[in-house]
Amino acid sequence: MGLLLALITGILYSAAIYMMLRRSLAKLIIGLVLLGHASNMAIFTLGRLSKGNPPFIAEGATAVVPPYADPVPQALILTAIVIGFGIQAFAIVLIKRVYQETGSDDLDKLQTADDTLVRILKQIGKKNA
Repeated sequence: MGLLLALITGILYSAAIYMMLRRSLAKLIIGLVLLGHASNMAIFTLGRLSKGNPPFIAEGATAVVPPYADPVPQALILTAIVIGFGIQAFAIVLIKRVYQETGSDDLDKLQTADDTLVRILKQIGKKNA
């Protein structure tokens, strides 16, 4: 099972890097999503899988009896999923706005990407104020 998860993690990392090297902003976001999933899988795999075992101390016991599930990697992954979802939502909205302003999502066609992003962020800030 650990070998399968390691293989899946490697495939996700390689697909993420491939997508992030493309010129399209949409493919960049897909690559970032895959990178987040690969990182979560790596943490999950390193946290040692113990199928069907509880992560808590049994009634009447003074310590956890091995084998037990470690709750820390699970909590880290849950937090990473929530944070990753927020970042992805923001990036999708930002890319949509860049596409509306410039008419392209190709990184080579965006002449002044930094200036465009700064201008869009200022416009969004003015609308929310």
